[in-house]
Amino acid sequence: MEAVRVGFDTGPLYGPKSGVGFSVEALHRALAERSDVQLVDYLVSFRARPEPAVRRLPIPAAVAHRCWAHTGHPRADRWLQGVQVVHGTNYVVPPVRLPRLVTVHDCWFLRSPHQASAAVNRAGAVMRRAIANGAAVHAVSHATADAVRELVPGARVHVVPWGALPLPPPPVAAPIPDLVGRRFIVAIGTLERRKNLPTLVRAFGRLAADRPDLDLVLAGRDGDDRTAIDAAVDALGSASTRVLFAGRVDEGTRSWLLHHASVLAYPSLDEGFGFPLLDAMQAGVPVVASDAGAIPEVAGNAALLGPALDVDALTANLAEALDDHDTRRRLVAAGHGRRQQFSWDRCAQEMAALYRRLAEDSS
Repeated sequence: MEAVRVGFDTGPLYGPKSGVGFSVEALHRALAERSDVQLVDYLVSFRARPEPAVRRLPIPAAVAHRCWAHTGHPRADRWLQGVQVVHGTNYVVPPVRLPRLVTVHDCWFLRSPHQASAAVNRAGAVMRRAIANGAAVHAVSHATADAVRELVPGARVHVVPWGALPLPPPPVAAPIPDLVGRRFIVAIGTLERRKNLPTLVRAFGRLAADRPDLDLVLAGRDGDDRTAIDAAVDALGSASTRVLFAGRVDEGTRSWLLHHASVLAYPSLDEGFGFPLLDAMQAGVPVVASDAGAIPEVAGNAALLGPALDVDALTANLAEALDDHDTRRRLVAAGHGRRQQFSWDRCAQEMAALYRRLAEDSS
């Protein structure tokens, strides 16, 4: 069978990587190992320094997005000659006469545009226009697919879940010495409203008085909710000194935190997938999370779930995961099995079949 030639947007692989960057990188690696797909990498950026084989569309991304949000120009056909399908891996796919696929990681910014930056909202406008003009959607979870269908009526949506990202071994030396010998709850993610961290801080406050050996670690760069989080921490009184803002952590520190935490807390208001859930399962740490978005879909029976804004439920679930040894063992065992269901080989196989279907439908 002749390989399907796919124009593949490698933009998320440049610069500091978030979950989007790591997932696109893992997909690219898995697809590159297949004989039924031939990737033709492209990039819309004047800042990145791509490899020689990468086709750079000679227009700055900010300019391109402003144009593509309102028109079908400039078209990218001349720079993507020889491909059969174009895959925009991060909400944006350029206008071409070929079949197009655009990956949607989550729909939080579509529901809450006032909480998103102008650049993110422009990307959303480009995505909506592309879908209206025939682009298919790759959703990374059924929850994301349902949201796309609700928010962009008429979208043709295909669900292909991500795989689990590898978690590196933790460093031997503790990167945060103050946590050695302490129990701690860890939350990993940008300090943004979607992560619902003030609710977690309030739940921690209810647990802290009876557990003097317990800390809370918030590992993530500052975001649009830092002021509200600070206010929640200040309201803890003396327990406020037991909340550690670790900032954006490297992969080794993230691994160390997960391997040494007592619980991963993930009380998000919405998630399109949820890699920290699978990271915690690999590290063997119990998970307490909300039941929002794709979290139940990814976590399955390997987490204690509750309504995102219910402080009482979150407090009770954290207490059980901290103190009940049977619950801890059950969650860890379930997590090891659950994580095995998220394979990049399976993801690449399903994506290859989707590329072929799109190419054949247009011929």
